[in-house]
Amino acid sequence: MSQVSLQTRLQALLSGNSPASMRLRWLTLALDIALVFFFLFTTFVEHGDWLVVADYVIGSVLLIEWLLRFWAVSDRVGFISRPMTVIDLAVILSLFAPSITENFVFLRVLRALRLLRSYHLLRELRSRHAFFASHEQVIFSATNLFVFIFVVSAAVYALQVRVNDQINDYVDALYFTVTTLTTTGFGDIVMVGSWGRLLAALIMIVGVSLFLRLIQSIFRPAKVDYECPDCGLMRHDPDAVHCKHCGRMLHIRNSGEDG
Repeated sequence: MSQVSLQTRLQALLSGNSPASMRLRWLTLALDIALVFFFLFTTFVEHGDWLVVADYVIGSVLLIEWLLRFWAVSDRVGFISRPMTVIDLAVILSLFAPSITENFVFLRVLRALRLLRSYHLLRELRSRHAFFASHEQVIFSATNLFVFIFVVSAAVYALQVRVNDQINDYVDALYFTVTTLTTTGFGDIVMVGSWGRLLAALIMIVGVSLFLRLIQSIFRPAKVDYECPDCGLMRHDPDAVHCKHCGRMLHIRNSGEDG
């Protein structure tokens, strides 16, 4: 079998619509979630030789996956320039450098969000799972909120674990992040150093904007997609009779269960 044929088949497997492609996406997503929990677990245990070996094994697996994706694409320059590709490569490199692992390894969580936003995976979820189709916006908002809190907590942990006696593990970082994002601010854990204070200020700013918006999108009544024939407004309440923007009478199909 020629190299071109192998590349074509690999590209179809990685980005196609076949059952095998979908299984691969679910498997990759499961791997990302498992790695997230593994990285969390390692913040609570004493680092030893076993952890270095585990990092090398995980790094090797992720490197093989990265190289296969790189080989499969036709636009390799574009592939390398993608932010998620660069982050993946940075995480892989950090796994082969134990001395800096704690500073970069949590960036791996970003891949979970990229995989969930895959066009093919979304289409598969919409077509095969009615629950996902009817709660898509809430699921996305909850996922974004989880990943956002996780990544911010990872940044707090990475920047403070070696210089702040109050940040000893990931739970300490998570606790500080949540209390800061919600503007509760108990004050029992504070950031130290210039970079720590700048990060705390950034979290406070984000807490009153993006964080609250994600919370609202989860708990506010769900919207439905229905384009108004006159003004083109797409998002409406499930039981809406008139368009909120122009007043046009709408005919949104509704099962009657939302009222």
